[in-house]
Amino acid sequence: MFSGEAWLWGLGALAIVMLATWLVSLVKRDVSIVDPVWPLLFLVAAGIYRSATPAPAGARTGLILALVAIWALRLSGYLVWRGWGEPEDRRYAAMRRRQGPRFAVTSLATVFGFQALLAWIISLPLLAAVDGRAPVGVLDGLGVALWGVGFCFETLGDFQLARFKADPAHAGRVMDRGLWGYTRHPNYFGDFCVWWGFFLLALGAGGWWSLPGPLLMSFLLLRVSGVTLLEKDIAERRPGYRRYVETTNAFFPGPRGGRS
Repeated sequence: MFSGEAWLWGLGALAIVMLATWLVSLVKRDVSIVDPVWPLLFLVAAGIYRSATPAPAGARTGLILALVAIWALRLSGYLVWRGWGEPEDRRYAAMRRRQGPRFAVTSLATVFGFQALLAWIISLPLLAAVDGRAPVGVLDGLGVALWGVGFCFETLGDFQLARFKADPAHAGRVMDRGLWGYTRHPNYFGDFCVWWGFFLLALGAGGWWSLPGPLLMSFLLLRVSGVTLLEKDIAERRPGYRRYVETTNAFFPGPRGGRS
């Protein structure tokens, strides 16, 4: 059952979180802090949906809250660790250069507000799963399995890349080992699986109407802030990347030598 009131409460909570994050970014002069906050938005949304819906807590409610918490805290912690002591991300630094002094104000809408809106839409499966009254069934099991595949891809892919970058001998080289030998973006593919897993849990609760959530996340990963944005100029910065593109799938894992 769709609870419009709970969904609106979620929007308000996400807006408050992002407003606070924007204020911190003004002090730090670093918009990159939005990245580790991004996964936490979904944990906040799930918590608000649970508190704002009248349905009694069932097995699916506890399951979705646990899965969201594990995914969000792991990813946020990793992003904090990866960016610790680093300058502002080049994407945001480029925006800052283009917009000049007004970026401090415009970033509230173009970065923080926009991401809050995206997270609000993407979080629809969480609302459906939390508020669903149908008993746990096969779709829920499939959803947990798909979430597990995605979480493993994200976690192992991030670990493999961090270990690769930590070796000075790999400076300037392209990571093409482990999961990165099957897909150029195992972390994005993992995120894709996680959110379609959440949708299956929502579908098990009767939340077919939450389909825009995983569709929007998939579009972002494939065409906007994920694969397309990252690979826009990476071949210019890393000469070996063109060869990597020729031999390794872009998104969906597959044997070396093909692309998809």
